[in-house]
Amino acid sequence: MSNSVSITRRNRKRVLRSGQVVSQTRYVVNYREPRTGKRKQLFFARQKDAQEECSKLTTQLRGGDYVGRRQSNTVAEVMDRWLADREQHIKPQTLRGYRETIKNIVGPLIVGTSKDRAEFTRSKMPATRARTQELLGSVKAQELTTADIRSWHKIISAEVGPYTANRAKMFLNAALALNAEDTNTRPPAMPSNLGRSKSKVKKAILTTEQIATLISMARQDRERGIYVAFPFLAGTRPSEQLGLLWEDVDFDANVIRICRMQERDGTLTDMTKTEAGTREIPICELLRTMLIEWRVACPRKDGKLHRVFPGLGSRQAWPLPRKDGGGPLVYHNFNHRFWTPSLKRYGLPHVTPHSARHSFISTLQAQGVEVGLVAKIAGHASAAVTLGHYTQAVRGGETAISALEKAYT
Repeated sequence: MSNSVSITRRNRKRVLRSGQVVSQTRYVVNYREPRTGKRKQLFFARQKDAQEECSKLTTQLRGGDYVGRRQSNTVAEVMDRWLADREQHIKPQTLRGYRETIKNIVGPLIVGTSKDRAEFTRSKMPATRARTQELLGSVKAQELTTADIRSWHKIISAEVGPYTANRAKMFLNAALALNAEDTNTRPPAMPSNLGRSKSKVKKAILTTEQIATLISMARQDRERGIYVAFPFLAGTRPSEQLGLLWEDVDFDANVIRICRMQERDGTLTDMTKTEAGTREIPICELLRTMLIEWRVACPRKDGKLHRVFPGLGSRQAWPLPRKDGGGPLVYHNFNHRFWTPSLKRYGLPHVTPHSARHSFISTLQAQGVEVGLVAKIAGHASAAVTLGHYTQAVRGGETAISALEKAYT
């Protein structure tokens, strides 16, 4: 029986909900399991990881001390491989957030205040007034039990918070599932009845009448109105709005294609928050009119249309156009120079830019648009996200009673 170990490269194509086709490359380590003689395949997102595993297996098989990959995988290694697999699907800022959450799985955990943990993060050394506690990092994945996970979740909930514990459990579950796929092992069952984090306070949103007032005022504000009205009419995230290019606005097909985002520093990334975030948003007649009018006055970059929502540049003496406009508009400046002053000038209460997205989704729901279509337009992978996190009441109780009476009479 041959004990050779080889690496093959496997390319596969995936079709996203938006119709976009993306390719995915996996590196496969092929060998025969000495005890059973069965052909085994281990999958890796990075060639480097596959080569390391190939070298390790070759040494074990030749030396006769093969123990199998099941015995060599710790939870820390499982999380590293899952993170490497996700790296090609999420933007760098999201990846950094994932790494921070995974620290609460792998450990060690600083048992103390949030300030103690921040000091540990900066200095890479335990805070003097805090003690460390080992978590799941060194536990063998095949030895991990449901009881271990429940005990760990209880620690994170008490020391860091229920929200972080539940988010970390979600990542752990996904990583163990990927490991089971790659190693043909059965992951432990996730514990149930762990308790939920406290319900988040719903964002303050404008009423339908207030939004109508905002849009009416925005149409009269030819220079900044479109910046404020757009998310109420398209339901975009601020990073999607600020990263929108004119080439993404298709007036012939009457859709806006969301296929990129703007980072905090103003740079563009050809990736959305999630795979479902890559989508097409239909343009209503009101938004179409405003965009066509804005296209004429929008600041150019090197004389050409580029960003839909660029920085306006500095004023010059009339009749000269603004100077140095057309570049990126970072979120901080958008919020403090466009959003907040406009709401104040329109006589409306202050809400966050992201609340416009809540209003858009809630209004579609209130108007009877099926939740599946709302989720698709909003860029949610699941309608449950739309219902659980974004839908809020925009009509009063009288409307509900009226609808009930209409149904029964």
